[in-house]
Amino acid sequence: MKVAINGTGIAGSTLAYWLYRYGHEPVLIEQAAGPRSGGYIVDFWGHGYDVATMMGIVPRLRESGYRVKEVRFVGSDGRRRGGFSTDVITRTLNSGFVSLRRSDLASAIYATIDGKVETIFGDSITTIDDDAHGLHIGFGHHASRRFDLVVGADGLHSRVRELRFGREEQFEFYLGYKVAAFELLGYRRRDELTYVSYAEPGRQISRFSMRDDRTLFLFVYRDPNPGHGIPATNAGRKAALRDAFGNVGWECPRILKAMEGAGEIYFDRVSQIRMNNWTKGRTVLIGDAAACVSLLAGEGSGLAMTEAYVLAGEFACARDNALAGLEHYQMRLMPLLQDKQKAASRFASSFVPKTGFGIALRNCLSSLMVLPPVADLLLGRQLQDDFSLPAYAVR
Repeated sequence: MKVAINGTGIAGSTLAYWLYRYGHEPVLIEQAAGPRSGGYIVDFWGHGYDVATMMGIVPRLRESGYRVKEVRFVGSDGRRRGGFSTDVITRTLNSGFVSLRRSDLASAIYATIDGKVETIFGDSITTIDDDAHGLHIGFGHHASRRFDLVVGADGLHSRVRELRFGREEQFEFYLGYKVAAFELLGYRRRDELTYVSYAEPGRQISRFSMRDDRTLFLFVYRDPNPGHGIPATNAGRKAALRDAFGNVGWECPRILKAMEGAGEIYFDRVSQIRMNNWTKGRTVLIGDAAACVSLLAGEGSGLAMTEAYVLAGEFACARDNALAGLEHYQMRLMPLLQDKQKAASRFASSFVPKTGFGIALRNCLSSLMVLPPVADLLLGRQLQDDFSLPAYAVR
C-alpha cells in the first residue's frame, strides 16, 4: 500500500522505516527544505529505546549523545542548592538511557531509510479528498497524487490534523508555560555533563555544555494567557525573552546579552494535544500530532517511536483490512498516552515552581533522591510505562 506521511521527524521517519520493512511504499513529505538540525536536548529511554535497538541505531545515538552525570539546581550565587545524580534514573529504568539533540535522533532514524524511501522536501499536504479508490492528496508545490493511507506526523501544529479533524484550538490543552531554546558558541562557564538550572518563581533558565564549545540554553516561564502569540521572527523571540527574564538573577543578564549572537531560536507554547480519536477514515495521526504529552513528560521522542512501531505493526497484522489496523493501533496506545499526559500535567508545578517555597521544596526533595525509596516515589511513575511492547513478525 502507498502511504503518505506528512513530517520527517522522529515519528514520521520511524513509521516509514517499519512500513518499508513490512513491504509497503511510504512517501515522506517535509515542509523544510531538508532534514532539520539543532533543537533542544531530549532524554531518550523506555520503549522508544527498545524500538531504536531493534532498528540498530543505538550505537549511533550513544556516539552523538551525552551521558549526563548530574542535574544541578543552583542559587543566584551559582552554588548548588539541590539536584541529583542521573544514576537514580538508570537504576529505575529497565532500558537504556541517553541524552541527545532531538535532531540527532531524527537524523539517525532517517539515515536507515535514506535512498530507500521517497522523500519530498520543501512541500506539505494541502488537501485530502476521499473517493472510492483511496485518498487524493494535494500539495503546495508538487502535482497531486493518490495514496491508500495518509499519516499526520507533523507535530503539535499539525496540518493534517487541521485538514481532517478540525482547528488546533479544539484539541490543544495549554499547560500555562512558554518555552524557548537556543545554542551559543564559546559561552563561559562550562559544567561538563551537568544540566545546570536556576529558578525564580514562575521562571527557569537552564544550560548544558555540549561538544565543540557550544552551550544549549532552555528558558521556561509561566504565562497564563495562551493568546499571547509566539513571535514569528528571531528578533521578536529575543525581545520576548528579554521581557520575561530581564530582571532574573544568576547568569541570566550575561546569557541575555550573549543571546544577541544566537542563531535560530526555538519558541513555543507548552501544550498537549488531547483527542478522543486519532483516525478518520484512511487518515491517522501519530506522535505530537495525535497526543503531544509536552516537554514536561520528558519522553515525547520515545513515545513517538513507540507509536510508529505499533501503528506499522498493527497495519501489517490487519493485512487487507487497513481500517482495522488503525483501530487496533488506537486501542493499544490511547490509554498509555492519556496516562502520560495526566502525569505531565501533575508534574508541571514541580518543573517550574510558582513560589519561592516551591523552589526550596523541590531542591530539598531532589537532594534526597540519593535514597532509592525517595527516587522511586518521585520518579518511578514518571519513568516507568504500564505497557508491554508488542512483538510483530517482520518480513
